[in-house]
Amino acid sequence: MKVHLLYEDKEWIGIGRYRDAGNIVQDLGLKTLFSISAKDVVYKENSQDTVAHIEQEDLFLKQTMESVMLSPLQTEAQIVYRHEILQDAFHNEELIRKLYSKVDELLKTWDTLGRRVTSKNNKDSAARLISDIQILKLFVTTLSDIKRMLAEERQRLTSKGLTGFYERLCDEFPEEKEIAFQKILKDISFYTKDTDGEQRARIDAKPRIVLGCNLMQGLKCNDFVLDEVSTKLKRFGFDSVKEKMKEYLYTQQSTAIVLKNDENIQKQADDLEYGVVRYVVSACAPFVLSLNEFFDQLHFQLGFYRAALNMKHHIKRFYLPYCFPKVVKQDELCFENLKEFVMAVEQRITPVGNTCDIRERMLLVITGANQGGKSTFLRSIGIAQIMMQCGLPVIAAKYESGIFPSFFTHFTRREDSAMNSGRLDEELNRMSQIIDNLESNSMVLLNESFATTTEKEGSIIAYDIIKALIEAYVKVLTVTHLLSFAQRIYQESKESKETNIEFFSAERAEKGRRTYHMIQHEPELTSFGMDLYERIIGK
Repeated sequence: MKVHLLYEDKEWIGIGRYRDAGNIVQDLGLKTLFSISAKDVVYKENSQDTVAHIEQEDLFLKQTMESVMLSPLQTEAQIVYRHEILQDAFHNEELIRKLYSKVDELLKTWDTLGRRVTSKNNKDSAARLISDIQILKLFVTTLSDIKRMLAEERQRLTSKGLTGFYERLCDEFPEEKEIAFQKILKDISFYTKDTDGEQRARIDAKPRIVLGCNLMQGLKCNDFVLDEVSTKLKRFGFDSVKEKMKEYLYTQQSTAIVLKNDENIQKQADDLEYGVVRYVVSACAPFVLSLNEFFDQLHFQLGFYRAALNMKHHIKRFYLPYCFPKVVKQDELCFENLKEFVMAVEQRITPVGNTCDIRERMLLVITGANQGGKSTFLRSIGIAQIMMQCGLPVIAAKYESGIFPSFFTHFTRREDSAMNSGRLDEELNRMSQIIDNLESNSMVLLNESFATTTEKEGSIIAYDIIKALIEAYVKVLTVTHLLSFAQRIYQESKESKETNIEFFSAERAEKGRRTYHMIQHEPELTSFGMDLYERIIGK
């Protein structure tokens, strides 16, 4: 049975991560997003807006979100497929929560029943057989519950992923199969004394085993066939204890052979019961084996949507906009009111949103005032791109971009004791690793790269590397204080009839006030550091 809730045509196999995953997580602060996706937002009673508290982090949900976010989708169809399921999840939140909880509960119970036990010593023991029966019942009951939950909400589901999953479940676990397994479990329930009775009722569970055979010479039996196995239940309340005792005493006096007083016959009877039940359970083994991987896949794939629901509630907490992004050509980048998600969560603020409409451009150069929001702007694009490429909504009113599964970040690092060389060497080594791993469909974010040397030398290095990247049709977004580099690129862009370069600058209002808006503007010859100096001295 296939889940196919992350991909339409395959299961999750855990490969295809970003080559630069470690730097991406560090530079964009993605650990914050992994963390909030693992924390439930609990609202006050009778309120869907007032937060009562935030639950503790669920490690599995955190790891699931990290794995999926760092494994980019490759096509628009794959992104749309997840979008549709996620929209279903947003509109049927309780269903996703119930489905995930049901599978999570199954796996935890399965673990207590010896899921990971590989020892052969107890393979055929009575205890192992009882566990196998309980696991079979667990699987059958869970599948029945999942099918029922989906059936109840079937009319509200519109995504190809969830409706397809329900249809596959009905095809491969139809009602007649469900009834057959429930009958098997009922028939062999005597072996586990696992009967569903009232709490105050007493139950006798007795086996009925009918074997067919051929009689050979000397009345010897051969070619045994199991004709019937069932459980005979006798239920009686406390008021009928006396009648039960009378029946028991009468049976004891009138029975020719009392098994309780004959160990050999009792052992043979126990062996017969064990052999028959083992035979029945073994016949169900292919069904159980077929579901081993299924429940792990379902748990993981539902876990992503469960974590996405948590993320949605944290978006709501901070009054942030969100949208489902649209895939366009790689030389286009258009968004409205794009906000930096990580900053909002970490600083408990609503960041300034930015708007951009760039078409037929492969290089975006961002310059302007110090502390004007340039790095924040670059991170907001990077975070949005990662979220888009795993099928999540983006923190913007609108977001349109190409798909770049080959995605890299190159942000400046603070010098620390772990560095074995100078900062420039460290930057160049990281850039060399990026270039060595570039593929088609590549995007590189550069944040103040090569600013660890002189302005002149840094500008030359930046020009040579970035020029080579865009000539190789790699999309580059760079924040830079290397004004010589920015001016050189700008002059070349002006002189070219067909340019694929765009320039943005951090807006600076009267008296040096920072608005944190990015505007399309040619590179300026200063970063307005004196604004900050005067602000500090003025204090």
